[in-house]
Amino acid sequence: MGFLAFLLLGLIAGAIAKLILPGRQGGGWIVTLLLGVVGALLGGWLGSVLFNAPLEEFWSLQTWLLAIGGSIVVLLIYGLIVGRGDRTRA
Repeated sequence: MGFLAFLLLGLIAGAIAKLILPGRQGGGWIVTLLLGVVGALLGGWLGSVLFNAPLEEFWSLQTWLLAIGGSIVVLLIYGLIVGRGDRTRA
């Protein structure tokens, strides 16, 4: 998969992950892009390690599900890290 296609996949996967998760997550489009790309990397790596999944095709459902799943995990971790700072400001 090309670099621009991977960035597009990460952006869309990050946006879908934000829509799936309940609550309000901070961050704009740049944070969404970064979290989506990191999530796509994580999901792709876990998919190849655990399921021996080939991830060369952009339009493969398997690629998208792994990228969205990885983005959800990264977004949850991001929320835990950023959420700690909000609790101490009371």
